[in-house]
Amino acid sequence: MNNLLKKLLLPIIVITVLVFLGFQLSNKSSAPDVKFTTIDGKEIAMADLKGKVVLINFWATDCPGCIKEMPALVKTYNEFSNKGFEVIAVAMPYDPPAQVLNYAKQKALPFPVMHDGLSEITEKFGGISLTPTTYIFDKQGHLLRRTIGNIDFTDLNILLNEALNNKKVGS
Repeated sequence: MNNLLKKLLLPIIVITVLVFLGFQLSNKSSAPDVKFTTIDGKEIAMADLKGKVVLINFWATDCPGCIKEMPALVKTYNEFSNKGFEVIAVAMPYDPPAQVLNYAKQKALPFPVMHDGLSEITEKFGGISLTPTTYIFDKQGHLLRRTIGNIDFTDLNILLNEALNNKKVGS
């Protein structure tokens, strides 16, 4: 009887573990339910962006890496925005609002920019403290990638082509 129990127990444990792992892998992290208020006063709810691939970039005007990657981010936005890609640049709470506004206007940033003065957005994304930090969500609002540090734009272009063309990302 003991031998039979061992023979039955092992497959049951293996199947249980596989089901659990499958559930965990399919249960992707989703975008937080937030509402961005841009520096021009426009409100954009994350929920309203469903159907688009969305890149949220946490940055600061005093962050050399952020400033260095901004032209490439603008170029990527201009290339993919008409295909269902959206960028929202979230300036850090410690960044002076006037400086954020001046930078966005001076560089003619084509995507929505917000200043997170009350730390609401940085907190909803898990307490962002390092810049740049970037989140990319698929059309259903599931997290595709999180990057702390500068974006690899070659990888980003591949990811965007896959996600915007409804291909399985990473295949």
